[in-house]
Amino acid sequence: MTAAALTLGHMTLAHAVDVQGVKIEDTATVAGKTLVLNGAGARIKAVFKVYALGLYLTEKKSTTAEVLALGGPKRFKIVALRELTSDEFGQAFLTGINKNLEKDEKSRYVNQLVKFGDLFTEFEGIKKGDVIIGDYNPANGTTIFLNGKQLGSPLPDVGFYNAILRIWIGTNPADNLLKPMLLGDM
Repeated sequence: MTAAALTLGHMTLAHAVDVQGVKIEDTATVAGKTLVLNGAGARIKAVFKVYALGLYLTEKKSTTAEVLALGGPKRFKIVALRELTSDEFGQAFLTGINKNLEKDEKSRYVNQLVKFGDLFTEFEGIKKGDVIIGDYNPANGTTIFLNGKQLGSPLPDVGFYNAILRIWIGTNPADNLLKPMLLGDM
């Protein structure tokens, strides 16, 4: 192998991020568009490593306002670092969303919140290594996948997808150390 090929190989690997032993790829494709990894980190609760998380956008952004205002497709990728029941996982998601929504937003997204909560009844729980992907496609809304299988139907409105993102990058994030990592401070 030539030195140039070796160097190129190292450059490619340098862009992937290792989060608690989980490889978070440097790009993802949603709705035919290549997205870049904006940031990645691990959700830690007390002393427990809960999941690794990557946030993908059409271009890198460093503030919550910039991420939420950015048009086009978006993706979050979660890789479970421990087992959780669907009730625990769903409750954590819904609590995180509610902690970051204003009263009028809760009213506006009540239908999506109910349907989103219903997604967690489609599986018993998550095991270490399970992959949850949340894609936003402007053509059809938010779609959630568990290990490649779509859960439920797409949920409309970029505002709802952004409400999900605010779990991690909102005013009251689930993990204060994870937020800056997702905003590119890796």
